[in-house]
Amino acid sequence: MLRTNMAALRRGAACLSFLRSSASVLINKRNPTVQRLGRWTVVVRTSIASLSVGSGLCAIPFTQHVENLSHDCLIKRAASLVTDSASTYLSQTTLALIDALTDYAKAVHTLIGLQRRYLASLGKLTPAEEDSIWQVIIGQRSDVSDRLELCKRFESTWTNALNLCEMAAEAAYTSGK
Repeated sequence: MLRTNMAALRRGAACLSFLRSSASVLINKRNPTVQRLGRWTVVVRTSIASLSVGSGLCAIPFTQHVENLSHDCLIKRAASLVTDSASTYLSQTTLALIDALTDYAKAVHTLIGLQRRYLASLGKLTPAEEDSIWQVIIGQRSDVSDRLELCKRFESTWTNALNLCEMAAEAAYTSGK
């Protein structure tokens, strides 16, 4: 039973460590999201190992005899499973959010490049060429807007996963008493 509790507690601690180190990067309102993306990937690279180690412990089978299945034992097992599932949910939402932020940053940089080229060519274009460039810029703005909405959706899901992990860690801790 002690091993089960310690495994659940380690998973919960790894999950919370990852969350605490990465939450400040995404929630920081002073820097734009595009600038924070670089810092976010550094946090993910340094913290994913602890999350992976914590999540990997669920692959170790728990061996117990049938006669040891008390209520306390069953609660501890359930808390362990909740912690494992929550950390998996968090890792998947984190990856989705990172991918969405990366795509958003690329779309913003493309839009900036298009607008710079347009400004550099002002006065040199025919009205037809100018209309054509504006259509491309408008399309890119729409793409940026769509990607931003996707980022917001994944950020909301990520926040829910973060809260779920915190609750799972608390459940794992309280089941060990």
